[in-house]
Amino acid sequence: MKQGFSQRALRVSEQVQRELAQMISLEVRDPRVKGVTITSVEVTSDLSHAKARYVHPNGFAGQKDADAGFKSVNGFLRHGIAERLSIFKAPQLHFEYDKTFEEGTRLSALIDSARADDARVIKDSDSPAL
Repeated sequence: MKQGFSQRALRVSEQVQRELAQMISLEVRDPRVKGVTITSVEVTSDLSHAKARYVHPNGFAGQKDADAGFKSVNGFLRHGIAERLSIFKAPQLHFEYDKTFEEGTRLSALIDSARADDARVIKDSDSPAL
């Protein structure tokens, strides 16, 4: 019984993500959320809350504007979710900036730097001493 319920939450999460992405790109007129990409949505098992993670085209710099924009259009988005998914009560929407991309970029830069340092050390140790 419990597994089926979590499957439903997973299915609703995917539907909410798809519908949010479509509404943001086609219907929302608030410029603060234009161009935002919804990267994931997690719906609680009782379907009462949904946490949507997003990235902004301006990166972390656009987070404050996007957060304010999402507060402004939250009711519109929630109403749209209820209509499109044909559910009586849509989940409360919570938006959170997704730092995964920036963290991945930062870690890649650290790895590249470490590799460059290793290559420099190996090159220095291979050269003959004068």
